[in-house]
Amino acid sequence: MGISKLLVLVGLGLVIYLLIKSYQRKLSQPGRAAPAERGPEDMVKCAHCGVNLPRSEAIFSRGEFFCTPEHQRLGRK
Repeated sequence: MGISKLLVLVGLGLVIYLLIKSYQRKLSQPGRAAPAERGPEDMVKCAHCGVNLPRSEAIFSRGEFFCTPEHQRLGRK
């Protein structure tokens, strides 16, 4: 019974060690910048309703920005 417990503990220790190393490797890799780290984003106004929204979320069509596909379909108000 003693050797089997020792093998289980060694196996468990190895799994924990590998998980920690994997986590440290993941932390050390440079990743994409989070939205908050990219800086401010340009805001645009919907041509139909006038709502301000970030340029990345707007729909650009016929030289104007829209907040939803429905407003894009309806066009300028």
